[in-house]
Amino acid sequence: MLSKPPPCAIVTGASSGIGRAIAKKLLSNGWHVHALDIAKGNFNAQGVHECLVDLTDSSALEIVLERLLAMGLPQAVVHAAGVLRAGPLGQLESDAGEQMWRLHVDVATRLANRFLPLMHQARQGRMVLIGSRVSGGISGKSQYAATKAALASLARSWAAESIERGVTVNVVSPAATDTPMLHDPARTNTPPKLPPIGRLIQPDEVAALVLYLLGPQASAITGQDITICGGASVVH
Repeated sequence: MLSKPPPCAIVTGASSGIGRAIAKKLLSNGWHVHALDIAKGNFNAQGVHECLVDLTDSSALEIVLERLLAMGLPQAVVHAAGVLRAGPLGQLESDAGEQMWRLHVDVATRLANRFLPLMHQARQGRMVLIGSRVSGGISGKSQYAATKAALASLARSWAAESIERGVTVNVVSPAATDTPMLHDPARTNTPPKLPPIGRLIQPDEVAALVLYLLGPQASAITGQDITICGGASVVH
């Protein structure tokens, strides 16, 4: 009897931070992972296929996606790539806003446009977008917050188109998470606010929730923006 091939996921932003934690979590649970990022993740593990690509280069991304589809339709797509550029009113930079929009929103849209219709045909599939708890708006991070808010709106809309086809689309929105992006010198003027639990969210905690959402027991969860806030949503 032929053994069933492992499930396959595409994970963007897989070289570091939350994306890397998600890729590692999937690999340790028997998934095959196409790890997309502009830098190598150096996983040194079986089951991972690293694809070096500038996700904001639409032509290069389309070429990579076509190559991946030639290997077979993935069961899941996780968009974790992100960048944070902060600034108060009077210091907002259009280039920074465009960069975040292209990476967070445009890449998510390209992934959804390419894979969700094929998942609809297969009548199975999962998509998870990594959002942010600040998507509701926060001082000094308006452009970043706006792009993350857009992800929640897109996910809810795509979920509505996918419900009857066995495909789910969700957002996972962590509060301040202990990643390299959190310590980026570019955000020295906007230090992270520690959640009420007294520590930063850990990438592996985010990855664990993503893994659950990609599994069979989460088939009834779709169109949701699930916050990992460390108590920030209930303590003011």
